[in-house]
This record gives sequence, C-alpha cells and structure tokens, in this order.
Amino acid sequence: MSCSSRRSSSSNAPSRDRREDRRVTIQGVSVFVSDVHLSPDRPATVDLFLGFLAGRAREADQLFLLGDIFDAWIGDDDEGTPNAEVKAALAAVTASGVRCYLMHGNRDFLIGRAFCRETGCRLLRDPTLARFDGEPTLLMHGDLLCTDDVAYQRFRRRIRNPLVQRLFLWRSLAARRKVAADYRLKSGAATAEKTPEIMDVNQETVARYLRRYGAVRLIHGHTHRPGDHRVQIDGREAVRSVLAEWHPDQGEALIHGPSGWHREPVLPSIDPV
Repeated sequence: MSCSSRRSSSSNAPSRDRREDRRVTIQGVSVFVSDVHLSPDRPATVDLFLGFLAGRAREADQLFLLGDIFDAWIGDDDEGTPNAEVKAALAAVTASGVRCYLMHGNRDFLIGRAFCRETGCRLLRDPTLARFDGEPTLLMHGDLLCTDDVAYQRFRRRIRNPLVQRLFLWRSLAARRKVAADYRLKSGAATAEKTPEIMDVNQETVARYLRRYGAVRLIHGHTHRPGDHRVQIDGREAVRSVLAEWHPDQGEALIHGPSGWHREPVLPSIDPV
C-alpha cells in the first residue's frame, strides 16, 4: 500500500495516513539497510548508495530502508543535491518490481507523501512487525530503544508533534536549511558530551518491545554498532540485529533469503580501465 495521494494543507507534510503499514507479509529475498546519511557533503557515500540501488537492491524482492537514509530531510520540496538523484534511483528500483519499504529515522522523519508518490516507496510505522520464514520479526529505526538518553526522548516527542512539523514545513526552504544546519551543530556538541552507554539501547526496553510484539528477532539501526546479539525473553531466545552505518568506502546490507540471514558488504564499483 503506497502513501496516500491526498494532499494536505502542506504538500510537504509527513504522512499520517492510518493505512501506513504496521504488519508486512514477506516472501522472497529481503535486503535491509539504514544510516546511509546521504548529504551533499558525502558525495562518495551518495555514489555508493546509487550503485547499490542500481545493482544489489534490484536483485531483491523487498528493500527495507530503516531510517536515516538522508542525513537531513527538510521537506519533500527540497530538490537540492542529492535528493532528486536519489529519488529518481528509488523510483527506478520500484519500477523494476522491487517492493521498497521506508521507515523514518531521527534525521529524515519529515519524508512525506510526495516523496512516496515520486519514488513508489511504502511508508512503515515504527515499529512494524513482519514475518520471515514464519518468524515474527520487529523492524525499528532504533532511537525508541535508547531510553537512557532522556533528553533526546523528550526532544523526539516534541519534534514528532504534527503541529510542530507543520509549522516548520510552512517556512521557506532557506529558513529550514538554516534551522537544520544549526540543529546539526547543536546535536554534534550534545552527542560529544554523552557517554556511549547513554546513546546505546536500553536492554529492558529491547525486552519490552520484543515481548509486546511476540517477536523472535529485532532489526534496527541508529546506534552505529552493527552486530547480532542474543536476548533472553521469558525463557526463549531472540536475536537483535543492528544495521551498520555507511561510509564513503563501504556500506553493509543485512540479507534474508532461502539460506537464512547473512550480511553483505557494499563496496564502490570499480570502473574498467
């Protein structure tokens, strides 16, 4: 189910359509990525991601983008670099028959209906429950799990308020760019003052989400600490798979297919001499 094409008072508004996917039925090969952090300042990472969309992503049946694909998203009307090029590449992926699911991250939560219409992506709510080989699997961006960072959780609740978002999107593009730039500076300074433990997931929160949804696997990004962790939930074992942050020289994708789960590096293409 695609994002609604009904226009609101702001064409940039993030989708609040109640038909957003909450549960997904999966068949075939699935590819998961998050935390690509595309921006004009990271052209090599942009090229790496575009190469991934033109290659490995089209071999999948489903592509899951679990947030922070963009380092900042200030509205669907921003056609600056690399937004337009990435949207065109995503549209080509979905036109090839790949189902592309998108979840908001803490940096690109303003992606809205217009983006979905242009790209063919389907918006997922955070969290979303899916089944792979019959196993209930919880998909999240990951920031909701970092409950030890009380200041961030308070900030998250405020900026996810639809009225706050609408007021921001009513501003000019130039004004929004300035706000986003100021936020990145303040965010970087605040992050530098926090301990690694505060910025990681809270284990009790992880257990609570797994228990609530009856999931045996949790896939998320956000923390930039890739790995697979065993979690004991009421006498049963679950797995928490953390997706990797992308860098100019390498990304990573988590793959599910007939042979089960595995990780694949995403490397820059080498042009023939």
